[in-house]
Amino acid sequence: MALFNDSEQERIRKAIEEVEKYTTGELRVCVEKKCGEDVLLRAAKYFEELGMQHTRHRHGILIYVATVDRKFAIIGDKGINKVVPADFWDTTKDEMLAHFKIGDVVDGIVTGLKIAGNKLQLYFPHHRNDGPNELPNDIAFMDGN
Repeated sequence: MALFNDSEQERIRKAIEEVEKYTTGELRVCVEKKCGEDVLLRAAKYFEELGMQHTRHRHGILIYVATVDRKFAIIGDKGINKVVPADFWDTTKDEMLAHFKIGDVVDGIVTGLKIAGNKLQLYFPHHRNDGPNELPNDIAFMDGN
């Protein structure tokens, strides 16, 4: 289910790769057309399904987008949530929403990745001995069921 062309997918993948150079955070993007439940519940379901809770530092971040239903969420794992303030994702979501409102989903996602990465770098900077990339950088396309 390719909601984005190859070039758009590559832009998102490269944005994830670039962000992860500077933080121990492991980012994923999950996209589907429809979200048939509360968006945070759906994002949490996919977070677990994608095995994001199994990173060494528990610094996984998922950006979830349902394109047709026009819903999105950003969720982080326990290692992030126990350290950052409650409104940590608010400015990231606001910037993404500005792009989504004009129909530019890819720029919205890339913007969200960059802002999230900058924020994560402050709390969880990359260290030389952090080891290999723990999660794939490609987009997880789901079926919307």
